[in-house]
Amino acid sequence: MHPSTLGYLTKQESIAVFGVDDLLIRSLLDKNQFHDPLDEALNLGISSAMWPLFGLLWPSGQHMAERMALRPVTDERILEIGCGLGLSSLIAHRRGANVTASDCHPLTHAFLDENTRLNGLSPMNYRHGLWGTAALREDGLPVLTSSQDEDVSGLFELIVGSDILYERDDEGTLANFIDAHAAVASEIWVVDPNRGNRAAFHRHMGRVGFAMQEQVLDQVAHGEQPAYKGRMLTYTRG
Repeated sequence: MHPSTLGYLTKQESIAVFGVDDLLIRSLLDKNQFHDPLDEALNLGISSAMWPLFGLLWPSGQHMAERMALRPVTDERILEIGCGLGLSSLIAHRRGANVTASDCHPLTHAFLDENTRLNGLSPMNYRHGLWGTAALREDGLPVLTSSQDEDVSGLFELIVGSDILYERDDEGTLANFIDAHAAVASEIWVVDPNRGNRAAFHRHMGRVGFAMQEQVLDQVAHGEQPAYKGRMLTYTRG
């Protein structure tokens, strides 16, 4: 356990991902951590309940990281959206891929920099990535905080995101965000732990020209490995 001078507790763990060397990851100690004295997160639409979620490792992220570990390294441009601790991005970066991590939480970049340092890696590309209702404050007040990082820009041949279908999105804002940053010929990976918003996301991705394949990722508990239910969604275009 590591006390932070910023008002929250962290821990450091060695994380095993099949197919690659273990990674040292500093994360929040638990989901009860919170520190937003200047309302920077709140002003970006991140409530106190949502605040710690960026800084934890989630099972869906582990599944995405395992798939990323098997991806052949080419000159393709990769974007991870809603990256949180960026486990998949860290794996791709260490393997030499051209990857950019993105999130809307004001502390994501600092945690990513710390975890690249812990693993002896060079700094990784990071951008501010915000879509949909995450840009609205729950109390109805206007957004007052600007990100310290540049917004996501450019086009990417591979876009990945784990557990990003956590909100109802009737307007298709996530699909529109992906469409704005996906190359004409591109592939999208989404790991979804059966949140219930998958069907609407399928429709919106079809609207912007993507065909979809679904793979069941369900697994029973084994040793210290908890049970998991979810889907790997693969969308292709071009």
